[in-house]
Amino acid sequence: MRISYSSLDTYLICPLKYKFQVIDRIKTPKSKEAVFGSVIHDTMKFIQTPSILSPTLDQAMEHFANAWNPAVFENPDEERGAFSQGIKIIQEYYKKNNPTDFNIVDLESRFQFEIGPEGDSHTISGIIDRIDKTEEGYEIIDYKTTKKMPTQDKVDNDLQLSVYLRAFLSRYPKEINNLDKITVSLYFLKHGVKLSAKRTKEQLDKSEQLFLDTIKIIETGKFEPSISPLCDWCGYQNLCPMWKHKFKELRHIDTEEINQAIQEFVELRSAVTITKDRLKQLQEAIMQYMDQEGVERVFGKKGVIARSLRKTYKYDEKKLREILEPLDKWEEVLKVDGVALKNILDSLPFAQKKEVEKAKVVNKESKALIVKKK
Repeated sequence: MRISYSSLDTYLICPLKYKFQVIDRIKTPKSKEAVFGSVIHDTMKFIQTPSILSPTLDQAMEHFANAWNPAVFENPDEERGAFSQGIKIIQEYYKKNNPTDFNIVDLESRFQFEIGPEGDSHTISGIIDRIDKTEEGYEIIDYKTTKKMPTQDKVDNDLQLSVYLRAFLSRYPKEINNLDKITVSLYFLKHGVKLSAKRTKEQLDKSEQLFLDTIKIIETGKFEPSISPLCDWCGYQNLCPMWKHKFKELRHIDTEEINQAIQEFVELRSAVTITKDRLKQLQEAIMQYMDQEGVERVFGKKGVIARSLRKTYKYDEKKLREILEPLDKWEEVLKVDGVALKNILDSLPFAQKKEVEKAKVVNKESKALIVKKK
């Protein structure tokens, strides 16, 4: 299989989106966020491309303006706000960085390398934004235009940076002996902050194993949809079964009846005093309709109702202690399933996270309807 980091990330977010995008190759218009990111990345390449005279701030802003596409934005105010933000990013970058200070090895460096055993290998491909030669060794940099910055712990274990370092080592294999002199960084341009980390051989092996494990799951051919806040920016809503009812053009003769049930359910669910018997009747009617139509979400004028399978979990305390005690994390957990455990999971190494997941078992299951009001 040939797969890029971005494709793997898409699968981890939503397997069905991966199928639509990578396997079915269904094209969707670029989102305004994606267009903004592309123009910023192009401008950063313009700024950092080695030349006798590096571009001035004015030249960089002119390049950004010439590449700008106002058509993707919904209204003039939104477009002006995004354009101003882009100009601010460039100005802040020049305040904190002098392009002539860097010894750049490559920009937008395309790569591909093999992972897995001989006879069952896979090709990983992608593009590294920037590789610098530093006094210490090398630095691999990826630009980000996202609003949210991760914690340092997440950067220390970021899969994308591990993949990029692995690609760098496929190009310069002797540098495997100098991992302590290679820095991997995420540069968050909206914040003007660069978060950096190092990697060990063990971390690189674990990231490769995660790729191999995920590829095995992909090869099973199961692509279930996964609901998340990112759905609001997905271009495949009209094809997704979780949004099927919203885009349904042909209605059965019971359309008015079910729409009334949906509307009344949304109103009663958010009311201070709920008529429990009526709510139960509406829930049964809506669930029966969902079964009949083969949908998991229904859309009414006042809100969306989604059916979810709720699972509660508990941990095997003995197994959990065996995992966390060697990491000096056990004392931080006040009780199993407590808030303390949730707070430390993000900082655990990948192998320990995997072991913790194995220690989790389903306690009980129940179906429920979730309301999102418009």
